[in-house]
Amino acid sequence: MKSSKVKELMVSLSKYATVDETATLFDAVLALEKAQAEYQGTKYPHRAILVLDKDGQVSGKVSQMDVLRSLEPKYAEMQEGSNLAMYGFSSRFIKSLVNYYNLWDSPLTDICKKAGSIPVTKFMRKPAEGEYIDENASLDEAIHQLVCGHHQSLLVTKENQITGILRLTDVFDYIGDSMKQCGFKGGN
Repeated sequence: MKSSKVKELMVSLSKYATVDETATLFDAVLALEKAQAEYQGTKYPHRAILVLDKDGQVSGKVSQMDVLRSLEPKYAEMQEGSNLAMYGFSSRFIKSLVNYYNLWDSPLTDICKKAGSIPVTKFMRKPAEGEYIDENASLDEAIHQLVCGHHQSLLVTKENQITGILRLTDVFDYIGDSMKQCGFKGGN
């Protein structure tokens, strides 16, 4: 397997779903839907929206999970001041949290009406230092960052400017294709 560079697998910023910082939740959802319909790069659609500042630079990222979280403002209250992660808990415990915090006490249709006016800056995440990678970095380095950081994607840079996004799904496809080229037949 040849040594590949991040820039060979990344999705260019111009082909990715973006909105500016004045966008609403509804604008972000529409931008993601449009980008998914237009993108022909792989079988996997985009799963995030990049938020651009007034200078066109990426200031944040909105995942599908962030969109869902934004529909219920009490999630922020629930996690405030704690490192509470919902991984590995029983469904009974999760249901008790729903009751304790009165989550989803309004009908979803009412929440969705409100969500159209929520500014994207209220629920976007600012990328952490470990979510950036240079476009000339090796794929080995990128995989290490994806795995160690539990990231779904990395922002790709060239001279400190974001040029694209490296998605976990594209790396996974590349690895699968490389395994097939090695001549593995499968089975035991």
